[in-house]
Formats: sequence, structure tokens, C-alpha cells
Amino acid sequence: MHTLYDIEAEVLAFVHVTPSNIHDSKAMPETPYESGAHYIFDCGYNDFSNLHTINCIGAFFVVRTKTNIRIKPKTWKRRLPEGVVSDAIGGLTAYKSSKDYPGKLRKLIVENPEDGTQYIFPTNNLDASAELISSLYRNRWSVELFFKRIKQHLSDLFDKSNFKNVKDRYDSSI
Repeated sequence: MHTLYDIEAEVLAFVHVTPSNIHDSKAMPETPYESGAHYIFDCGYNDFSNLHTINCIGAFFVVRTKTNIRIKPKTWKRRLPEGVVSDAIGGLTAYKSSKDYPGKLRKLIVENPEDGTQYIFPTNNLDASAELISSLYRNRWSVELFFKRIKQHLSDLFDKSNFKNVKDRYDSSI
């Protein structure tokens, strides 16, 4: 299940149900993106072609990536707030990624003060504060809590054998 969750209203704005063998990034083109909005993605959504589409419509994204993202920095911020390890703007260096996303990206590295874990957030929002970018991702936790509630109350949604029935029920409720 792929969702667009409105953090402010605490409601689902969009749901796209796919079988479990469909990669997360394949659902990205189905999402109705809006100009000026922020979209927060976890590791499975590192599809630079789809991220470029989001950028082209004037929306913003924040993605948590693994350590293997390669961005060649062109500018750095030197005065960093507490917890921010690095804040640089540049371009992707891997051949395919740079073709899929030819624009500028900001690579923000933030450290969790509780356990020292570092998180890497590429974003196309070049002007927002590091604190805002970090808090946008932290607010993603409300989405995780939402899914926890779904799993507790609607466990059949996550039963693979019931996928067709769940999709039929969802489609008929629209």
C-alpha cells in the first residue's frame, strides 16, 4: 500500500494498493503531486527520474538514502546548526542518476543526538533551513503510527491472499 498522508490534517490524501512484489518506486508515478508541497520518502523511493518529475512541477521532496548516494558538492554551508554534520549543494555523479536527475540537489547529513546515527537527506529544496528539512522527515513518524493503527485494526489489508479482495473493497468505496 502506497499512501500520500496529509500530516497537518492527519488524513490520507491518496492510496495506491499494489501487490507486495511491486517495488515502492513503481508507485511514484501514480501519486498526484501538487506544486509547492513537500513529499517525504523513505529509502525505497530513490528513483531519480520520478524525483525529477516532482521537481519539474514545482514541488519539493526529502528522501532518506543509504550512504551510497554520490553528489559532487559545489557549495557548502559553513555555519551549521547543532546536529547537522554537512549541508552541501551539488549534482549527482553516477551516470544514470545524473541523466535521470540533471538538476541541483542538496545533501543534508543529520546526526541523531540520542544514538549518533547519521541520516542522509537529498532534497531539491535548496533554500529551506536544515532544521526544517530534518523536522519534515521526523514528522514522517506520524505516517508510521498511522500504519501501525491500520495493521492493528485492519490486519487483512496486509494478508497477501486477500490482496484482490482488499483492492476490490477499496475501489468500490471510492
